[in-house]
Amino acid sequence: MIEVTGLTKKFSVHKKQPGLKGSLKSLVKREVIERTALNNVSLKIGPGEIVGMVGANGAGKTTLVKLLAGIIHPTSGEAKVLGYTPWERHNQFRRQISLIMGQKAQLWWDLPADDCLLLLREIYEVPHAEFEDRKRNLASILGVEKLMNIQIRKLSLGERMKMELMSALLHNPQVVFLDEPTIGLDLTAQRAIRKFIREYQIEHRPAMILTSHYMEDIEQLCKRIIVVREGSLVYDGPLAKVVERFANHKVLSITTGQEGLAGKSESSFKSLGEIVEINKENIKLKVERPRVSEVASLLLKELNVVDLTIEEIDISDIIEGIIREKGLSL
Repeated sequence: MIEVTGLTKKFSVHKKQPGLKGSLKSLVKREVIERTALNNVSLKIGPGEIVGMVGANGAGKTTLVKLLAGIIHPTSGEAKVLGYTPWERHNQFRRQISLIMGQKAQLWWDLPADDCLLLLREIYEVPHAEFEDRKRNLASILGVEKLMNIQIRKLSLGERMKMELMSALLHNPQVVFLDEPTIGLDLTAQRAIRKFIREYQIEHRPAMILTSHYMEDIEQLCKRIIVVREGSLVYDGPLAKVVERFANHKVLSITTGQEGLAGKSESSFKSLGEIVEINKENIKLKVERPRVSEVASLLLKELNVVDLTIEEIDISDIIEGIIREKGLSL
């Protein structure tokens, strides 16, 4: 479905010279420096698979998505999406993919969604009966039936994002690129978008690449993740194994009876693990995985415990650690 081998993308940018003298010098002769946005990237994604792609700003996530969607050309390397080379932009290829960018509106601002979808029906040559059926089905699932005749600019951000999803999926694409689809949305809208994407993916089985800075998106939608750092893939595999391999600790939280920790010093708990939070009634410790049962049993014996929870380290903290850790090779 998607196969990438040795994909590299380099950009030439003008180096800024400091001060007025440097600005005048740049008018006559500009110094050009080369930046590598993607460096020898290889991956495969099969039909019906949804892959999360995470990384810091500028890591190369959006560049990879744009290359696979055929928007830009690579410096070197090969890519096949549905058997086509994306940047050759064959019409048959473009009819089978979709790109949704949360940071960029793709619908016509002054038109209502109904009119926008009619235009897209003509562009993608969707048969009338199929168009009406898909539009009705998507509008119902997204809960926007009453908004179809309102101008796009009058809708809220969450409502506009739902319309963007409708327009992107109207032609039933086999490959869907989702670039920050929930960015800027409130929690309710984020949940609605995630729920829709999950249900759509289960029903229609397109291959999907999802980039996001919200780890809830990745955790709830993806079993496989790709971690990108400075243009290179540093991890490609199951999300569960990231936790297993890189989370050497668990978080143990205890709530005691009224002021049950009063008089207890921090030093009395330091031998058990790293203290994350402590007050007169609660303590939260980061404990090494092999010692979790031992520490929990010890605290249950010594304290008047009302509630005890054991949690995994937040996946976003783990991935931030992978991204920050220079020289990591997976």
